[in-house]
Amino acid sequence: MRLSLDGKRGLVVGIANRDSIAWGCARALREAGATLAITWLNDKARPHVEPLAQELDAPLRLPLDVEQPQQMEALFDAIDSQWGKLDFVLHSIAYAPGADLQGRVVDSSAAGFARAMDISCHSFLRLARLAEPLMKDGGSLLTMSYLGAEEVVASYGVMGPVKAALESSVRYLASELGPRGIRVNAVSPGPLATRAASGIPGFDALLANAERRAPLHHKVTVDDVGALCAFLVSDAARAITGDTLYVDAGYHILD
Repeated sequence: MRLSLDGKRGLVVGIANRDSIAWGCARALREAGATLAITWLNDKARPHVEPLAQELDAPLRLPLDVEQPQQMEALFDAIDSQWGKLDFVLHSIAYAPGADLQGRVVDSSAAGFARAMDISCHSFLRLARLAEPLMKDGGSLLTMSYLGAEEVVASYGVMGPVKAALESSVRYLASELGPRGIRVNAVSPGPLATRAASGIPGFDALLANAERRAPLHHKVTVDDVGALCAFLVSDAARAITGDTLYVDAGYHILD
């Protein structure tokens, strides 16, 4: 049975190229019938993202650097002006300075830790705050986590504590926004060969190990993540909120 998102309008943040988790999600959301607003990070990223937005027939295409408050406000002003409402937001961005990501957590700099937390976690809260008044009939907020939030993953470094904060934020947002019919969830994919993952030391070994050990013995794809996100945005998931849902071929159940 086809999952229908006909009539739903949503914002997807985090597409960088065709390997992006956000691209797999955007494609699944569009195929299910949703109308999308798509963002790119900066002028350098725009030539890579705008053609993808065109493939999705996205009527709203705007820059968004989450470290620039005026860009975020302009984005939501445009959504309010053109649509007057919003049904979902998908947040799929993360960043940590290389030195802090590749070093020990105990050695992380205050500035690097704070920036990683701001871009990877607090930006989700800012998006939620601006989306709330537009979700007049309820809605869905989604963000991307990883197993390193729950347990120590070699070489994941400072992103582990940051993703743990993100998952905790999901629970608090779910509690605070639930009375308005707004559901908030995190999706935790298995290792994926994205541009962001390339900055993690030893990532190729991590990817191979996950495929070998996971109960289903196959790599997770951005399409797998997209299918789950389309479900979570849909009315079929109307009773699911405050959760972290894994899409990792079962890897997270292992010791």
